[in-house]
Amino acid sequence: MTRSEFDVLGLPSVPGIYYFREGEGKILYIGKATSLRERVRSYFSADLIATRGPKLVDMVFLSTTVTWEVCQNALEALIVETNAIKHHLPKYNTREKDNKSYNCVVITKEDFPRIFLVRQRDIDWQKKILPHAPRGKQWNTGQKVQAIFGPFPSGAAIREGLKILRRIFPYRDFSSLQKDREVFYRQIGLAPDLRTEEVQKKYKENITRIKLFLSGKFAELRTTLEKQMQDLAFEEAFEDAQIVKDKLFALNHIQDISLLKRDDRVVETRSFMRFEAYDIAHISGTSMVGVMVVAENGVVQKDDYRKFIIRTVLGANDPAALREVLMRRFNHPEWELPRAIVVDGNNVQKKVAEAVIREAGLSIPVIAVVKNEKHKPKGLLGKESIIIPHKQTILLVNDEAHRFAVAFHKKKRAEKSLGKR
Repeated sequence: MTRSEFDVLGLPSVPGIYYFREGEGKILYIGKATSLRERVRSYFSADLIATRGPKLVDMVFLSTTVTWEVCQNALEALIVETNAIKHHLPKYNTREKDNKSYNCVVITKEDFPRIFLVRQRDIDWQKKILPHAPRGKQWNTGQKVQAIFGPFPSGAAIREGLKILRRIFPYRDFSSLQKDREVFYRQIGLAPDLRTEEVQKKYKENITRIKLFLSGKFAELRTTLEKQMQDLAFEEAFEDAQIVKDKLFALNHIQDISLLKRDDRVVETRSFMRFEAYDIAHISGTSMVGVMVVAENGVVQKDDYRKFIIRTVLGANDPAALREVLMRRFNHPEWELPRAIVVDGNNVQKKVAEAVIREAGLSIPVIAVVKNEKHKPKGLLGKESIIIPHKQTILLVNDEAHRFAVAFHKKKRAEKSLGKR
């Protein structure tokens, strides 16, 4: 398929999933997008092999058309994509079919079910049980589960999705059952109060509706809520009808809720900021790798860390490697955007990052951490309005990026010495 053939398709600039197809409808690849047009257009860019790899270049070459399915929001697109990949098993969605362990959403089989993420490898799929408790979690060996959804390749995306869904349909998880947090979670509306039969019944309704959503049955879910709202209004239970109406409105405006949630968090914490830090590691240009680490409000978020094997740079060229890493990072619109980016280096690295950010159509400030001859921080370049209140976090993520990059580089070098690729 060519760029000119793409141009006549007329993909809309809305959330949804897309299917690259070959011949008589054979599906080669399934992906999701917040903007179908912009996302699919990226597959016809000149640097596709650098940003996405040779396999997807082959996929685009073999494909004869692209079809798509519009979704109401990005969260629904995430669910539809996961279910579609699981059903069709496209050849080029290799990351979903390999032996790595991705996250699944599980709902326990209990009187008052819990919902949480579990690694794919920690589930006995045949018996529908969790043989072992995750580290730090309390349950009986062989915990039964009533439903499993996934696997989801992007842990960050499904975590964000569950946070949004939980604001509409509160549910129990491990955190909300801890004695020092139980009341707090109820007070902020993220966990139910199960001390009466009425709320116990409503909680079971919530679980049913969450299952509908995660199954991709969005229309059925909305129809169920609309009918319940009408029944309650007919019975003159107007307060309860308003609650259901609010949930229905929230479902239809999930993107707005996500933005409001982020704004609320900024107001509550005052100093909240999400930082991404990048570093490159190599020895004279060999076994070159890059990493991304994340911190929110001064706390590292290891689930959001990412590793990159440098593909397009020959020799010891850190700025070029940084450019490749950032281009690949911004090719993932499903990853939450940072409020600031931290790079290791000086004005050269800072300008490289700023250029990539502009090319991506974004506006994110960049802070450069300048090092001395002993590779210790000696200065920070960037906006003082960010540096002064967040200096400690900037140094934290910079140091963590360096540690993570060196560890990844050593691993790749060891694999190379053993003859592995």
